[in-house]
Amino acid sequence: MGSRTDPFDISNPLMNGLRLDSITKYYDQTPAVVNVSFDVSIGEILALLGPSGCGKSTLLSIIAGLEDPERGAVYWNDQRQDDIPTHKRGFGLMFQDYALFPHLKVYQNIAFGLNFSKNKNIDIDERINDVLKLVDLMQFKDRDVNTLSGGEQQRVALARSLAPKPKLLMLDEPLGALDRSLRERLVLDINRILRVTKQTAIYVTHDQEEAFALADRVVLMNSGEIIQIGTPQAIYQQPISVQAARFLGMSNILNGDAIKLDGESKVKTDIGVFHVVQDVQGPVDLLIRPDIVSLNQESECTITGSIIERSFQGSSWKIVVDVHGEQLVFNIQAGKNVPQVGESAKIAYDPQDGLLIFPKSR
Repeated sequence: MGSRTDPFDISNPLMNGLRLDSITKYYDQTPAVVNVSFDVSIGEILALLGPSGCGKSTLLSIIAGLEDPERGAVYWNDQRQDDIPTHKRGFGLMFQDYALFPHLKVYQNIAFGLNFSKNKNIDIDERINDVLKLVDLMQFKDRDVNTLSGGEQQRVALARSLAPKPKLLMLDEPLGALDRSLRERLVLDINRILRVTKQTAIYVTHDQEEAFALADRVVLMNSGEIIQIGTPQAIYQQPISVQAARFLGMSNILNGDAIKLDGESKVKTDIGVFHVVQDVQGPVDLLIRPDIVSLNQESECTITGSIIERSFQGSSWKIVVDVHGEQLVFNIQAGKNVPQVGESAKIAYDPQDGLLIFPKSR
């Protein structure tokens, strides 16, 4: 008797996946999404990251067919989806509140979506058992969903979303209602499950750590527009603008003037002159990365100031240093001898990794 094919491998290398082309949407003449274009490859996990109200959920509604854009088009495998109703697109959508049916047991909640699935080749009982094993809830198959914890309900909702084998799964802030420790654990679970199933997915969140932990690529959004697209590493290490840097929690941004001094590139600021590697001249914003620094090392590239705040973060110390009236925030690896509040600190930085320059428009 032959072995079963992988029940979770739904990838299709012959398909081109999702493509958004210049999507624009208004509500009462107020732009919600403006000229948004990106693609999602088959098997890719893409995160939409941005603050509340930036257009992330609106985009999901347009992709799902729940909203129509004023301009632009949604494509799947190079076919426009305009005239395809929501229930025939083959996309799954998972919300923050899970939308479970309180009068149905776990098994019945998952079966509900399968009863309306376009995929008539699915053996419902077999598929439910597969996804319950995947989310580690096989023992809860006959449980009332009202007796489950928030994390267990979240996994039931994920199992129900995965059961019909959607071409694209969209997750809209699925962990927003959970406490931090549970969110951190479930991010790992969701990442594992999406990878095992090779599920093409869009994950919406305002939480940078969630997006970076899950996604192959991140679309950073604000005010309905795309700020930057790239891998989590690229976006964090090379934010494209001051706006992107600030959203990522990088607040050490100084006004400066990029000059050549003694044949070297430097930036003059109100708190001193910084060595830089970017060959730029004129007015700039200088970003000092909070994590690419060290304490009290001998270096010609240092910042000296007085510690006005410090807090232990577990794996690091967060310190606020006053430098000639400018307050700079740094993360110092735990285990280092961090000075007390009121004491002086010498911060060494690496011009190669620690500083970024954003030229200002003249």
